[in-house]
Amino acid sequence: MKTWKIKPKDPKVSQFIQCYWFLEKELGDISNNYPKLNPDPTATFVIAPTQQSYSYKNKRMTFDGQGCHWIFPNSQTMQLDHSQPFSIIGIKFHIGALYSLNVALESSMLKSLEDENAIKRPIIDYVSQVDCKTFIGETGNQTELLSLAKTNPEECASKLDKILYQRLQYCEQDKQSQLTHQAAELLSTTAVQQMGKMLNCSQRTIERNFSLVTGFTLKQCQSMNRFEAILNRLHKIEAQDVNWLDIVAEFGFSDQPHLIRYLKSFVGQTPSEYIKQRDITIDIYGNFEPLD
Repeated sequence: MKTWKIKPKDPKVSQFIQCYWFLEKELGDISNNYPKLNPDPTATFVIAPTQQSYSYKNKRMTFDGQGCHWIFPNSQTMQLDHSQPFSIIGIKFHIGALYSLNVALESSMLKSLEDENAIKRPIIDYVSQVDCKTFIGETGNQTELLSLAKTNPEECASKLDKILYQRLQYCEQDKQSQLTHQAAELLSTTAVQQMGKMLNCSQRTIERNFSLVTGFTLKQCQSMNRFEAILNRLHKIEAQDVNWLDIVAEFGFSDQPHLIRYLKSFVGQTPSEYIKQRDITIDIYGNFEPLD
């Protein structure tokens, strides 16, 4: 299994893009064929070979298709079908970035969606197949990018920077997006009820703008971020060495039953069941660190 993750170096691109990542499963690789994708308030554009199939399944729907696609922010765990060899590049956005891009680009990058009215509001819990050129443009060749991703990650990331700069150079954040970006940066360190004071505006204004831009409440995003932090922590611990009372204390749960309810709401498993399965993508592919 080949994996890497790299942050964009271009300042303009990094305003909207959190990182680029790559996954490749070759014939003969041994891994979980049906890992789960944890809930995530960010969107990802996936570059894949035109005839390569994908499948994402949440509690309500299954999204099947081929080639490039959008994974919109998801509030639910989704099961992936990675039973066959595959190679994909991911372009992961910052929280709420699609709102700014939709306004600036007049929604052209999402024009393949069946419901054009849907792009006027945040899209969540949805995966959409798309022509790769609708976002990376005529200058982006997915075959070339995937070949670079396998052989020269840094050059691939540099190429993506150049391609995306052409799309993003005139994009600017409006006031709603700016406030949302500031609030998102505080989610890991600040209680939700303290954000108004920290950002010098009313709590109601922050909540309203954050929901408008992301489709989630501040508490929902904070909870998803904490869940990912817990996964990262557990990923570094062998199953027999996990002390759940330490996890309770480290992540601010009132007691162990509170942690049990919390994990079960996201993965449908108790902590002990989860630690036996370890079937979230972080467990399967690792939370691979960006290259400097």
